[in-house]
Amino acid sequence: MKRIILLGYMGSGKTTIGKALSLALDMRFYDLDWYIENRMRKTIAHIFSERGEEGFRKIEYNMLHEVCEFEDVIISCGGGTPCHFDNMDYMNRQGETVYLKALPEVLYGHLSMGRVVRPLLGGKTQGELLAHIREHLVQRETFYQKAKHTLDVSLMDDYEKIKISVQKLRKILNL
Repeated sequence: MKRIILLGYMGSGKTTIGKALSLALDMRFYDLDWYIENRMRKTIAHIFSERGEEGFRKIEYNMLHEVCEFEDVIISCGGGTPCHFDNMDYMNRQGETVYLKALPEVLYGHLSMGRVVRPLLGGKTQGELLAHIREHLVQRETFYQKAKHTLDVSLMDDYEKIKISVQKLRKILNL
């Protein structure tokens, strides 16, 4: 039984790496945000607007515990998942956790194109977005660093580099 749990800031490539690793290892892949949307039949943005961040985090906590019971899976968490309740300790007990680490400027590049769909980033100018990412990353880094493994994904900007990142991850995890 294997569980690989990917974590990191928004835009770090958790879903991209998760899908690619899933194909390489022939394991099921679950994006926690997609799982929540499917189960709740609402978008994350809608849940945030209805229940606020605290209400969303409670749902996220419950869905994390549900998905972490599955076997032979790769799970991609939301950027804030490790930072609430005892989620990080729980994930470490449930499987191999991997922090996908990227520079703030790289995250900015990934997020600046789609900030409207991210509830915590909506309405920010480009300057505000980069400052927010830097500040937020400092707050979250303490939680992310509790992961059992770290993979630098700052140079993951094309398919070949994604493939290399997956190979590095497989080596880190001895898979």
